[in-house]
Amino acid sequence: MTVAPVPAESAKPTVLTESAKPTVLTESAKPTVLTESAKPAGSAEPGKRVRGKRPPEGEPVVDRAFALLGAFDAGHRVLTLRELSRRSGIPVSSALRLAGRLLAWGALERDEDGRYTVGLRLLEVASLAPRGHGLRQVALPFMSDLAAVIKQHVQLAVREGLQATLVERFSSHAAVPVLYRVGGKLPLHCTGMGLALLAFAPAPVQEEVLAHPLHDEPDKTLIPAAVMRRTLAEVRRERLAIYRRRDPDPLVAVAAPIIGDHDVAVAAIGVVLPEREAQPRRVGYALRTAAQSISRQLGGPSAVDVR
Repeated sequence: MTVAPVPAESAKPTVLTESAKPTVLTESAKPTVLTESAKPAGSAEPGKRVRGKRPPEGEPVVDRAFALLGAFDAGHRVLTLRELSRRSGIPVSSALRLAGRLLAWGALERDEDGRYTVGLRLLEVASLAPRGHGLRQVALPFMSDLAAVIKQHVQLAVREGLQATLVERFSSHAAVPVLYRVGGKLPLHCTGMGLALLAFAPAPVQEEVLAHPLHDEPDKTLIPAAVMRRTLAEVRRERLAIYRRRDPDPLVAVAAPIIGDHDVAVAAIGVVLPEREAQPRRVGYALRTAAQSISRQLGGPSAVDVR
């Protein structure tokens, strides 16, 4: 029986082809490492904070707590659990757990219907802020004196970034309606105190504000940047800001900067008057005098011309 010779190709030494090479673990073929969701049933429950690490959801608990508190604003002072969840973007179950912790600490309170409100504990903590507390303590006597004479709104504000925060207000029973509340934000470009703060803000802050389209409030009229620059220059020259609002009720806001180091405003004191009673220049002299006195007591410059 004749045996056919083996072909030369098959007689060659075996060479490993791509498919025959020893297996090398690729990314998908590496040994399985248990992730948070793949851990055995006996491991820590999902959502439980691990020491030194973020929660499994990826967002720190403190950020979610802040988001929950941020759900409240002037138009939403009382919220149900579902409203808290919707406005904060936090699932209902997590919102309930966080709200319970905030309730226990006093940051939230619940009414008889089970709805949530901001707790007084936050007011206690906020009152300790040195930038507001020390300023208020010094400014209150001057504000009280002005309020006794003017019998309208006397206000105090500080700048926070590209907005102002209303720190304090004295108001008479007959005072005109205003748009902003104590603790609320004010625009810098279209309020009396905002203009006083912006005119004496660092140059980069001014340029950042002017880089955006500026609209009057509440009528949304566009304010050209060139007009705003002239307004700020006049406020710096006069050390007095005068802003007139036509709608919904005609009024005049007059404010003076409280100057700190490097000729930068640390705050502004202002009044809001009905247009029919307004005497901006006369009121302005009293405001500049009060602003200089507050500045001096805060350790700022004392040689400010209030003419």
